[in-house]
Amino acid sequence: MLALVDCNNFYVSCERVFDPRLRDRPVVVLSNNDGCVVARSPEAKALGIAMGTPFFQIRDLVARRGIVVRSSNYTLYGDLSARIIAVLGRFTPHLEVYSIDEAFLDLGGMPADRLAECGRTIRRTVLRWTGIPVSIGIGPTKTLAKVANHLAKHAPAAGGVWSLADPRDQAAALARLDVQDIWGIGARLATRLKRAGIATALQLREANPSHIRRLLGVVGERTALELRGLPCLALEELPPPAKSIIRSRSFGRPVERREELEEAVAVHATRAAEKLRQHQRVAGAMSVFVATSRFRASPYANLATIPLDPPTDDSARLIHAALAALRPIFREGLAYQKAGVMLGGLQPRAGLTESLFARYDRGRSERLMAVLDDVNHRLGPDTLRYATSGPCPPKRGSAREEDASPPKRGSPREGGWHMRREHASPCYTTRWDELLIARAM
Repeated sequence: MLALVDCNNFYVSCERVFDPRLRDRPVVVLSNNDGCVVARSPEAKALGIAMGTPFFQIRDLVARRGIVVRSSNYTLYGDLSARIIAVLGRFTPHLEVYSIDEAFLDLGGMPADRLAECGRTIRRTVLRWTGIPVSIGIGPTKTLAKVANHLAKHAPAAGGVWSLADPRDQAAALARLDVQDIWGIGARLATRLKRAGIATALQLREANPSHIRRLLGVVGERTALELRGLPCLALEELPPPAKSIIRSRSFGRPVERREELEEAVAVHATRAAEKLRQHQRVAGAMSVFVATSRFRASPYANLATIPLDPPTDDSARLIHAALAALRPIFREGLAYQKAGVMLGGLQPRAGLTESLFARYDRGRSERLMAVLDDVNHRLGPDTLRYATSGPCPPKRGSAREEDASPPKRGSPREGGWHMRREHASPCYTTRWDELLIARAM
Protein backbone atom coordinates (compact mmCIF):
# COMPACT_ATOMS: atom_id res chain seq x y z
CA MET A 1 0.00 0.00 0.00
CA LEU A 2 1.12 3.53 -0.80
CA ALA A 3 0.12 6.79 0.87
CA LEU A 4 0.29 10.12 -0.97
CA VAL A 5 0.85 12.99 1.44
CA ASP A 6 -0.05 16.33 -0.19
CA CYS A 7 0.26 19.67 1.60
CA ASN A 8 -2.87 21.81 1.44
CA ASN A 9 -2.36 25.16 -0.35
CA PHE A 10 1.31 24.74 0.54
CA TYR A 11 2.72 28.21 -0.17
CA VAL A 12 -0.17 29.90 1.62
CA SER A 13 0.10 27.44 4.53
CA CYS A 14 3.81 28.25 4.90
CA GLU A 15 3.00 31.96 5.13
CA ARG A 16 0.32 31.28 7.76
CA VAL A 17 2.63 29.23 10.00
CA PHE A 18 4.58 32.35 10.98
CA ASP A 19 1.81 34.92 10.62
CA PRO A 20 -1.37 33.66 12.32
CA ARG A 21 -3.13 36.91 11.33
CA LEU A 22 -3.47 35.41 7.84
CA ARG A 23 -5.71 32.58 9.01
CA ASP A 24 -9.26 32.75 7.67
CA ARG A 25 -8.28 35.67 5.42
CA PRO A 26 -8.02 35.51 1.61
CA VAL A 27 -4.32 35.12 0.69
CA VAL A 28 -2.60 34.80 -2.67
CA VAL A 29 1.06 34.04 -3.42
CA LEU A 30 2.60 35.42 -6.60
CA SER A 31 5.09 33.94 -9.04
CA ASN A 32 8.58 35.28 -9.79
CA ASN A 33 8.65 39.05 -10.27
CA ASP A 34 5.19 39.21 -8.70
CA GLY A 35 3.66 38.23 -12.03
CA CYS A 36 0.82 35.73 -11.58
CA VAL A 37 -1.08 33.97 -8.82
CA VAL A 38 0.51 30.58 -8.06
CA ALA A 39 -1.21 29.75 -4.75
CA ARG A 40 -4.56 30.68 -3.21
CA SER A 41 -6.15 30.16 0.16
CA PRO A 42 -9.66 28.67 0.17
CA GLU A 43 -11.01 32.15 0.94
CA ALA A 44 -9.25 33.57 -2.17
CA LYS A 45 -10.61 30.74 -4.30
CA ALA A 46 -14.11 31.57 -3.06
CA LEU A 47 -13.65 35.10 -4.45
CA GLY A 48 -13.18 33.63 -7.92
CA ILE A 49 -9.41 34.14 -8.24
CA ALA A 50 -8.11 31.55 -10.70
CA MET A 51 -4.68 29.96 -10.71
CA GLY A 52 -2.32 31.80 -13.03
CA THR A 53 -4.27 35.08 -13.00
CA PRO A 54 -1.93 38.04 -13.70
CA PHE A 55 -1.61 40.17 -10.59
CA PHE A 56 -2.38 43.44 -12.36
CA GLN A 57 -5.84 42.10 -13.25
CA ILE A 58 -6.85 41.67 -9.59
CA ARG A 59 -5.29 44.78 -8.02
CA ASP A 60 -8.69 46.43 -7.59
CA LEU A 61 -10.17 43.25 -6.11
CA VAL A 62 -7.22 42.97 -3.71
CA ALA A 63 -7.79 46.49 -2.42
CA ARG A 64 -11.58 46.15 -2.31
CA ARG A 65 -11.72 42.78 -0.50
CA GLY A 66 -8.64 43.10 1.72
CA ILE A 67 -6.79 40.22 0.07
CA VAL A 68 -3.30 39.61 1.51
CA VAL A 69 -0.59 39.36 -1.15
CA ARG A 70 2.75 37.61 -0.72
CA SER A 71 5.69 37.25 -3.10
CA SER A 72 7.06 33.72 -3.54
CA ASN A 73 9.50 32.88 -0.74
CA TYR A 74 11.08 29.69 -2.05
CA THR A 75 13.75 29.66 0.67
CA LEU A 76 11.07 29.39 3.34
CA TYR A 77 8.97 26.90 1.37
CA GLY A 78 11.95 24.67 0.63
CA ASP A 79 13.02 24.58 4.27
CA LEU A 80 9.54 23.72 5.53
CA SER A 81 9.27 21.05 2.83
CA ALA A 82 12.50 19.46 4.09
CA ARG A 83 11.12 19.49 7.64
CA ILE A 84 7.92 17.77 6.52
CA ILE A 85 9.92 15.07 4.71
CA ALA A 86 11.97 14.54 7.88
CA VAL A 87 8.74 13.98 9.84
CA LEU A 88 7.42 11.54 7.22
CA GLY A 89 10.71 9.64 7.37
CA ARG A 90 9.90 8.71 10.98
CA PHE A 91 6.97 6.61 9.76
CA THR A 92 8.76 4.73 6.97
CA PRO A 93 12.29 4.75 5.51
CA HIS A 94 10.82 4.07 2.07
CA LEU A 95 9.41 7.23 0.54
CA GLU A 96 9.59 9.22 -2.69
CA VAL A 97 9.72 13.00 -2.63
CA TYR A 98 7.52 13.70 -5.64
CA SER A 99 7.50 17.50 -5.44
CA ILE A 100 8.03 20.31 -2.95
CA ASP A 101 4.60 19.59 -1.40
CA GLU A 102 4.00 15.89 -2.19
CA ALA A 103 5.53 12.58 -1.15
CA PHE A 104 4.63 8.91 -1.61
CA LEU A 105 5.11 6.63 1.42
CA ASP A 106 5.39 2.84 1.33
CA LEU A 107 3.01 1.41 3.94
CA GLY A 108 3.50 -2.18 2.84
CA GLY A 109 3.04 -4.79 5.54
CA MET A 110 0.50 -2.78 7.52
CA PRO A 111 -2.90 -4.46 8.04
CA ALA A 112 -5.62 -2.96 5.86
CA ASP A 113 -7.82 -2.10 8.83
CA ARG A 114 -5.06 0.07 10.32
CA LEU A 115 -4.18 2.08 7.21
CA ALA A 116 -6.70 4.89 7.74
CA GLU A 117 -5.72 5.33 11.39
CA CYS A 118 -2.05 5.42 10.35
CA GLY A 119 -2.90 8.16 7.88
CA ARG A 120 -4.65 10.17 10.59
CA THR A 121 -1.63 9.79 12.87
CA ILE A 122 0.69 11.03 10.12
CA ARG A 123 -1.60 13.99 9.44
CA ARG A 124 -1.79 14.99 13.13
CA THR A 125 1.97 14.68 13.57
CA VAL A 126 2.86 16.78 10.51
CA LEU A 127 0.41 19.49 11.59
CA ARG A 128 1.65 19.52 15.18
CA TRP A 129 5.37 19.51 14.35
CA THR A 130 5.40 21.82 11.30
CA GLY A 131 2.09 23.70 11.32
CA ILE A 132 1.30 22.55 7.75
CA PRO A 133 -2.06 20.82 7.08
CA VAL A 134 -1.90 17.86 4.71
CA SER A 135 -4.31 15.51 2.93
CA ILE A 136 -3.51 11.80 2.69
CA GLY A 137 -4.74 9.30 0.12
CA ILE A 138 -4.04 5.58 0.46
CA GLY A 139 -4.18 2.95 -2.28
CA PRO A 140 -2.39 -0.09 -3.74
CA THR A 141 -0.91 1.96 -6.63
CA LYS A 142 0.33 5.52 -7.12
CA THR A 143 -2.65 6.41 -9.31
CA LEU A 144 -5.20 5.06 -6.82
CA ALA A 145 -3.37 6.88 -4.00
CA LYS A 146 -3.75 10.07 -6.09
CA VAL A 147 -7.48 9.37 -6.51
CA ALA A 148 -7.82 8.81 -2.75
CA ASN A 149 -5.96 12.05 -2.07
CA HIS A 150 -8.33 13.93 -4.37
CA LEU A 151 -11.26 12.55 -2.38
CA ALA A 152 -9.57 13.39 0.94
CA LYS A 153 -9.26 17.03 -0.14
CA HIS A 154 -12.77 17.49 -1.48
CA ALA A 155 -14.83 15.47 1.03
CA PRO A 156 -15.10 17.33 4.37
CA ALA A 157 -16.33 14.18 6.10
CA ALA A 158 -13.05 12.42 5.29
CA GLY A 159 -11.11 14.49 7.81
CA GLY A 160 -8.20 14.80 5.40
CA VAL A 161 -7.61 11.03 5.00
CA TRP A 162 -9.15 8.61 2.49
CA SER A 163 -8.27 4.97 1.96
CA LEU A 164 -8.96 2.92 -1.17
CA ALA A 165 -7.45 -0.26 0.20
CA ASP A 166 -10.74 -2.14 -0.28
CA PRO A 167 -11.48 -2.93 -3.99
CA ARG A 168 -15.18 -2.31 -3.36
CA ASP A 169 -14.43 1.25 -2.25
CA GLN A 170 -12.33 1.73 -5.40
CA ALA A 171 -15.19 1.00 -7.77
CA ALA A 172 -17.55 3.40 -6.01
CA ALA A 173 -14.97 6.20 -5.93
CA LEU A 174 -13.90 5.78 -9.56
CA ALA A 175 -17.50 5.86 -10.75
CA ARG A 176 -17.85 9.42 -9.36
CA LEU A 177 -14.53 10.73 -10.67
CA ASP A 178 -14.38 12.53 -14.02
CA VAL A 179 -11.70 11.12 -16.28
CA GLN A 180 -10.16 14.60 -16.53
CA ASP A 181 -9.33 14.50 -12.80
CA ILE A 182 -7.14 11.40 -13.10
CA TRP A 183 -3.42 11.90 -12.50
CA GLY A 184 -1.66 12.29 -15.84
CA ILE A 185 -4.77 12.60 -18.03
CA GLY A 186 -5.67 16.29 -18.16
CA ALA A 187 -8.12 18.15 -20.39
CA ARG A 188 -6.67 17.29 -23.81
CA LEU A 189 -6.51 13.52 -23.27
CA ALA A 190 -9.85 13.58 -21.44
CA THR A 191 -11.49 15.03 -24.55
CA ARG A 192 -10.09 12.18 -26.61
CA LEU A 193 -11.38 9.60 -24.10
CA LYS A 194 -14.85 11.13 -23.91
CA ARG A 195 -15.14 11.02 -27.68
CA ALA A 196 -14.54 7.29 -27.33
CA GLY A 197 -17.30 7.00 -24.72
CA ILE A 198 -15.02 6.93 -21.64
CA ALA A 199 -16.12 9.69 -19.25
CA THR A 200 -15.33 8.36 -15.75
CA ALA A 201 -12.33 6.80 -14.07
CA LEU A 202 -14.30 3.55 -13.65
CA GLN A 203 -14.95 3.36 -17.39
CA LEU A 204 -11.24 3.88 -18.03
CA ARG A 205 -10.41 1.10 -15.60
CA GLU A 206 -12.85 -1.32 -17.26
CA ALA A 207 -11.81 -0.49 -20.84
CA ASN A 208 -9.71 -2.88 -22.93
CA PRO A 209 -6.01 -2.01 -22.24
CA SER A 210 -5.08 -2.42 -25.91
CA HIS A 211 -7.84 0.04 -26.86
CA ILE A 212 -6.52 2.54 -24.31
CA ARG A 213 -3.03 2.07 -25.67
CA ARG A 214 -4.22 2.99 -29.14
CA LEU A 215 -5.94 6.08 -27.77
CA LEU A 216 -3.34 7.32 -25.27
CA GLY A 217 -0.18 5.30 -25.84
CA VAL A 218 1.71 3.19 -23.31
CA VAL A 219 1.46 5.85 -20.57
CA GLY A 220 -2.34 5.85 -20.79
CA GLU A 221 -2.38 2.05 -20.70
CA ARG A 222 -0.31 2.08 -17.51
CA THR A 223 -2.74 4.52 -15.94
CA ALA A 224 -5.67 2.21 -16.72
CA LEU A 225 -3.83 -0.76 -15.25
CA GLU A 226 -2.94 1.23 -12.12
CA LEU A 227 -6.66 1.98 -11.67
CA ARG A 228 -7.16 -1.80 -11.60
CA GLY A 229 -4.70 -2.05 -8.72
CA LEU A 230 -1.81 -3.35 -10.84
CA PRO A 231 1.34 -1.33 -9.95
CA CYS A 232 3.10 0.02 -13.04
CA LEU A 233 4.87 3.00 -11.44
CA ALA A 234 7.55 2.05 -8.94
CA LEU A 235 8.42 4.03 -5.85
CA GLU A 236 11.56 6.05 -6.67
CA GLU A 237 13.34 6.40 -3.35
CA LEU A 238 16.42 7.90 -5.04
CA PRO A 239 15.78 10.41 -7.83
CA PRO A 240 17.68 9.64 -11.06
CA PRO A 241 20.79 11.79 -11.51
CA ALA A 242 20.14 14.99 -13.41
CA LYS A 243 21.46 15.21 -16.96
CA SER A 244 21.73 19.00 -16.78
CA ILE A 245 21.35 21.90 -14.36
CA ILE A 246 19.51 25.04 -15.45
CA ARG A 247 19.45 28.30 -13.56
CA SER A 248 17.54 31.31 -14.92
CA ARG A 249 15.23 34.12 -13.85
CA SER A 250 13.28 36.88 -15.52
CA PHE A 251 14.58 40.31 -14.57
CA GLY A 252 12.78 42.74 -12.30
CA ARG A 253 13.03 45.26 -15.16
CA PRO A 254 14.49 45.19 -18.71
CA VAL A 255 18.31 45.14 -18.74
CA GLU A 256 20.26 47.00 -21.42
CA ARG A 257 23.80 47.39 -20.01
CA ARG A 258 26.36 44.62 -20.59
CA GLU A 259 27.70 44.97 -17.05
CA GLU A 260 24.33 44.21 -15.49
CA LEU A 261 23.79 41.25 -17.80
CA GLU A 262 27.22 39.92 -16.81
CA GLU A 263 26.31 40.28 -13.13
CA ALA A 264 23.11 38.30 -13.64
CA VAL A 265 24.87 35.55 -15.59
CA ALA A 266 27.62 35.35 -12.94
CA VAL A 267 25.02 34.96 -10.17
CA HIS A 268 23.27 32.17 -12.10
CA ALA A 269 26.60 30.43 -12.73
CA THR A 270 27.41 30.64 -9.01
CA ARG A 271 24.09 29.09 -8.02
CA ALA A 272 24.45 26.33 -10.61
CA ALA A 273 27.95 25.60 -9.31
CA GLU A 274 26.66 25.31 -5.75
CA LYS A 275 24.03 22.80 -6.84
CA LEU A 276 26.66 20.91 -8.82
CA ARG A 277 28.86 20.50 -5.75
CA GLN A 278 25.87 19.60 -3.61
CA HIS A 279 25.27 16.59 -5.86
CA GLN A 280 28.99 15.70 -6.08
CA ARG A 281 29.11 16.17 -9.84
CA VAL A 282 31.14 18.10 -12.40
CA ALA A 283 30.06 19.72 -15.68
CA GLY A 284 31.60 19.28 -19.12
CA ALA A 285 29.89 22.22 -20.83
CA MET A 286 28.51 25.66 -19.97
CA SER A 287 25.68 27.22 -21.99
CA VAL A 288 24.35 30.77 -21.63
CA PHE A 289 21.05 32.00 -23.08
CA VAL A 290 19.49 35.48 -23.24
CA ALA A 291 16.14 36.72 -24.47
CA THR A 292 14.22 39.95 -24.89
CA SER A 293 10.48 40.18 -24.31
CA ARG A 294 8.60 37.99 -26.75
CA PHE A 295 6.04 40.78 -27.12
CA ARG A 296 8.42 43.27 -28.77
CA ALA A 297 8.29 43.82 -32.53
CA SER A 298 11.48 41.84 -33.25
CA PRO A 299 12.14 39.53 -30.28
CA TYR A 300 15.71 38.28 -29.88
CA ALA A 301 16.91 35.09 -28.20
CA ASN A 302 20.23 33.30 -28.48
CA LEU A 303 22.40 30.67 -26.84
CA ALA A 304 26.13 29.92 -26.81
CA THR A 305 28.01 26.93 -25.37
CA ILE A 306 31.57 26.67 -24.04
CA PRO A 307 33.18 23.22 -23.49
CA LEU A 308 34.85 22.68 -20.12
CA ASP A 309 38.05 20.65 -20.36
CA PRO A 310 38.59 19.19 -17.86
CA PRO A 311 35.05 19.09 -16.41
CA THR A 312 34.72 21.17 -13.26
CA ASP A 313 32.55 22.31 -10.34
CA ASP A 314 34.74 25.35 -9.59
CA SER A 315 32.66 28.53 -9.35
CA ALA A 316 35.44 30.74 -10.72
CA ARG A 317 35.92 28.58 -13.82
CA LEU A 318 32.19 28.36 -14.41
CA ILE A 319 31.73 32.13 -14.08
CA HIS A 320 34.64 32.68 -16.49
CA ALA A 321 33.08 30.27 -19.01
CA ALA A 322 29.65 31.89 -18.62
CA LEU A 323 31.00 35.37 -19.36
CA ALA A 324 32.91 34.02 -22.37
CA ALA A 325 29.71 32.44 -23.71
CA LEU A 326 27.78 35.67 -23.17
CA ARG A 327 30.07 37.90 -25.26
CA PRO A 328 29.19 36.62 -28.76
CA ILE A 329 25.41 36.63 -28.15
CA PHE A 330 25.12 40.07 -26.49
CA ARG A 331 23.63 42.73 -28.76
CA GLU A 332 23.93 46.43 -27.94
CA GLY A 333 20.75 48.47 -27.77
CA LEU A 334 18.42 45.61 -26.79
CA ALA A 335 16.39 45.43 -23.58
CA TYR A 336 16.82 41.91 -22.19
CA GLN A 337 14.03 40.32 -20.18
CA LYS A 338 15.72 37.07 -19.17
CA ALA A 339 19.09 35.32 -18.96
CA GLY A 340 20.25 31.99 -17.66
CA VAL A 341 22.88 29.28 -17.68
CA MET A 342 22.78 25.54 -18.30
CA LEU A 343 25.42 23.03 -17.23
CA GLY A 344 25.65 19.90 -19.37
CA GLY A 345 27.81 16.82 -19.65
CA LEU A 346 27.38 16.04 -15.96
CA GLN A 347 29.36 13.19 -14.43
CA PRO A 348 30.26 12.05 -10.90
CA ARG A 349 33.12 14.02 -9.42
CA ALA A 350 34.58 10.86 -7.88
CA GLY A 351 35.08 9.31 -11.32
CA LEU A 352 36.90 12.31 -12.81
CA THR A 353 40.38 11.43 -14.06
CA GLU A 354 43.26 13.87 -13.80
CA SER A 355 44.58 15.44 -16.99
CA LEU A 356 48.34 15.56 -17.50
CA PHE A 357 47.97 18.94 -19.21
CA ALA A 358 45.51 20.57 -16.77
CA ARG A 359 46.34 24.22 -16.15
CA TYR A 360 44.84 24.47 -12.70
CA ASP A 361 45.38 22.77 -9.35
CA ARG A 362 42.32 20.60 -8.81
CA GLY A 363 43.17 19.93 -5.16
CA ARG A 364 43.47 23.65 -4.42
CA SER A 365 40.18 24.28 -6.22
CA GLU A 366 38.36 21.64 -4.17
CA ARG A 367 39.71 23.06 -0.89
CA LEU A 368 38.72 26.59 -1.88
CA MET A 369 35.19 25.55 -2.88
CA ALA A 370 34.81 23.58 0.38
CA VAL A 371 35.67 26.70 2.40
CA LEU A 372 33.37 28.86 0.27
CA ASP A 373 30.42 26.50 0.72
CA ASP A 374 31.06 26.05 4.44
CA VAL A 375 31.15 29.80 5.15
CA ASN A 376 28.01 30.48 3.11
CA HIS A 377 26.21 27.57 4.76
CA ARG A 378 27.05 28.72 8.29
CA LEU A 379 26.77 32.49 7.87
CA GLY A 380 24.20 32.79 5.10
CA PRO A 381 24.12 32.85 1.30
CA ASP A 382 26.54 35.26 -0.40
CA THR A 383 28.56 35.94 2.74
CA LEU A 384 31.48 35.14 0.42
CA ARG A 385 30.89 35.86 -3.25
CA TYR A 386 32.81 36.65 -6.40
CA ALA A 387 32.99 40.37 -7.24
CA THR A 388 31.79 39.64 -10.78
CA SER A 389 28.36 38.89 -9.29
CA GLY A 390 28.00 42.51 -8.24
CA PRO A 391 26.67 43.77 -4.89
CA CYS A 392 24.06 41.82 -2.99
CA PRO A 393 20.51 43.13 -3.47
CA PRO A 394 19.48 45.33 -0.48
CA LYS A 395 17.51 43.70 2.29
CA ARG A 396 13.98 44.87 3.01
CA GLY A 397 14.02 47.79 5.42
CA SER A 398 17.80 48.23 5.32
CA ALA A 399 19.53 51.59 5.10
CA ARG A 400 20.71 50.68 1.62
CA GLU A 401 17.11 50.18 0.56
CA GLU A 402 15.44 53.09 2.37
CA ASP A 403 18.05 55.86 2.51
CA ALA A 404 20.05 55.49 -0.67
CA SER A 405 19.25 58.12 -3.27
CA PRO A 406 17.88 56.68 -6.53
CA PRO A 407 20.61 56.40 -9.19
CA LYS A 408 20.26 57.95 -12.60
CA ARG A 409 19.23 55.56 -15.35
CA GLY A 410 22.25 54.07 -17.11
CA SER A 411 24.69 55.04 -14.34
CA PRO A 412 27.15 52.45 -12.93
CA ARG A 413 25.20 52.50 -9.63
CA GLU A 414 21.94 51.50 -11.22
CA GLY A 415 20.75 48.07 -10.09
CA GLY A 416 17.36 46.43 -10.17
CA TRP A 417 17.85 43.43 -12.43
CA HIS A 418 17.21 41.20 -9.41
CA MET A 419 13.81 39.54 -9.20
CA ARG A 420 11.00 41.85 -8.06
CA ARG A 421 9.56 40.78 -4.67
CA GLU A 422 7.55 43.71 -3.34
CA HIS A 423 5.40 41.58 -1.00
CA ALA A 424 8.03 39.18 0.37
CA SER A 425 7.79 37.72 3.86
CA PRO A 426 10.91 37.09 5.99
CA CYS A 427 12.97 33.88 5.71
CA TYR A 428 11.95 32.93 9.25
CA THR A 429 13.88 29.65 9.42
CA THR A 430 17.10 30.27 7.46
CA ARG A 431 18.32 33.79 8.35
CA TRP A 432 19.38 34.87 11.83
CA ASP A 433 18.33 38.46 11.18
CA GLU A 434 14.81 37.38 10.12
CA LEU A 435 13.92 35.06 13.01
CA LEU A 436 10.39 35.43 14.35
CA ILE A 437 10.31 37.72 17.40
CA ALA A 438 7.80 36.95 20.17
CA ARG A 439 6.95 39.77 22.57
CA ALA A 440 5.20 39.45 25.92
CA MET A 441 2.08 41.59 26.30
